[in-house]
Amino acid sequence: MENYMYNSPTLQLQELRIVRTNNHICYVSFSFFSYLFLIVANVGIAVLVFVDKSLHQPMYILFCNLSINDLFGNSIMIPRLLVDMLRPPSERLISYYECVVQAFTTQMFSTTAHTVLMIMAFDGYVAICNPLRYAAVMTNKMLMKLTVSAWGVAFVLVGILLGLTLRPGRCRTLIKSPYCDNAALFNLSCEDVFINNVYGFTFTVLLFTGSIGSMVLTYTKITVVCLTTKNKSLNNKALKTCSTHLVVYLIFLFSGMSIITLHRFPEYSGSRKIVAVLYHIIPGSLNPIIYGMQSKEIKKKFVSKVKLKKVLPLY
Repeated sequence: MENYMYNSPTLQLQELRIVRTNNHICYVSFSFFSYLFLIVANVGIAVLVFVDKSLHQPMYILFCNLSINDLFGNSIMIPRLLVDMLRPPSERLISYYECVVQAFTTQMFSTTAHTVLMIMAFDGYVAICNPLRYAAVMTNKMLMKLTVSAWGVAFVLVGILLGLTLRPGRCRTLIKSPYCDNAALFNLSCEDVFINNVYGFTFTVLLFTGSIGSMVLTYTKITVVCLTTKNKSLNNKALKTCSTHLVVYLIFLFSGMSIITLHRFPEYSGSRKIVAVLYHIIPGSLNPIIYGMQSKEIKKKFVSKVKLKKVLPLY
């Protein structure tokens, strides 16, 4: 049952409603260990790239952006979610301002993932289609511009989206989700939200159209270059670079589209909540594995660090 209270400072989060006790324990345990792995793996990747000067290359720095985004987007939401999953429904309360911060970080996580993957696609395109000009194009200045653009565009788009969501007054206190996001905050309003609907739709269309369009264009040009040159070394490089990037992108894309699709079917609200949680945990956990296993340099540096730690205590 929904509670009605105008501009209440406290909101209530809805539970996941995993009925069976065994399933609930398994889900909490899976979420906890996945989050633990997510933190360790992404911090490890970020530190490794930052410390090792041989990894100060565009590809690794851009991947480091993805790791930072995974950490940023999950470190505020998931710990709170894990605690709430162990509480009874009546105690799953959150302040309005904490909810806004959580909604901002979750929306930034999703948007920045797409923008970062778009500039990573551009980096791959230059490396494969214009290898001789790669050093001239992907300079430190260009890398800085691309990075700032990826985060800046996401910040502006999300800032406007959330600003419009917070503009109307609130008359509800029930967040119809296990954590706060823009859609959950949006549903608290009882006022006219036509502008919000228009901007929200435009935001989604622009993000997905720009993201999918850039991927299709990039991979089409890479495919044409590989087919016309028939260079075995170039094709192997393209396959290695593109397969990793494409897998990571498709995981984000289909996870995000699943949540948007399930929003249209209220009868599957339970499934939507579980998918929404997994959307944060799964990509952030898989990204270090996919890129780490595929990149010889990262694997080599990681193995050398582990061997060094094993040898040092002997002295």
